Amino acid sequence: MKKALIIMLAALLAVSVLAGCSSTSGSADKSLDYIKDKGSFILGLDASFPPMGFKDDSGNIVGFDVDLAKEVASRMGVELKLQPIDWAAKELELNNKNIDVIWNGMTITPERQESMLMSAPYMENKQIVVVLDSSHIKTLDDLKDKDVAVQDGSSAQGALASSEDLLSQINQIDFKDNVTALLDLKNGQVDALAVDSIVADYYTSKEPGTYRILDEALAPEQYGLGFRKGEQAFADAVQKALDEMKKDGTFEQISMEWFGRNVAL
Repeated sequence: MKKALIIMLAALLAVSVLAGCSSTSGSADKSLDYIKDKGSFILGLDASFPPMGFKDDSGNIVGFDVDLAKEVASRMGVELKLQPIDWAAKELELNNKNIDVIWNGMTITPERQESMLMSAPYMENKQIVVVLDSSHIKTLDDLKDKDVAVQDGSSAQGALASSEDLLSQINQIDFKDNVTALLDLKNGQVDALAVDSIVADYYTSKEPGTYRILDEALAPEQYGLGFRKGEQAFADAVQKALDEMKKDGTFEQISMEWFGRNVAL
């Protein structure tokens, strides 16, 4: 009787262990399988953020990050799909699976590392202030009581928030995108624009003599990609392709086309 009971208990234990193994394998990271099965990954971006991602004169979305992503997708054997999003709602778009990755000159911050899986940094940047070339504003202190534009949900907005002394002295005006904010600056509707240096360099080079960048920077930073929490397999596959592109010179080639220099970290 005891022998039969022991055998029964052993059988129950074996079933329990197998069930546990099955449960564990079911919770494994299958994010790369998800991308491979559907044959594409959807890149979420602010389509008014040149030169990282923006619409050209024909309405096509182009940019440095777009070219990098196209090459990564090709190396992974999948299609790249571009999805313009409201930048202030980027985390929601990602978690709802409307997009698979945020790749658009996105600054790595502690807050974003909490809400999403951030990649290793791939290029450096900083937040700066742009004024009209004719402006009397020379330093950050000169921004006192001035109307300062900034994109809602942007790193520049975060940089202003981190500088409490400066924030308390300016009139911050939030815009949906930098293009509109820059237009208002040009038309004299605002006095300055807090923005990524990458964006500022692009626009100031297109209209020499129109804008001026203050020497003082708000904050140094680094760009990274944002994935859903727990989707390490997909993130690793993208990172592997990027690393290969740096080694074989493809990253530098794309960088030279957009910036005239290699911006890779």
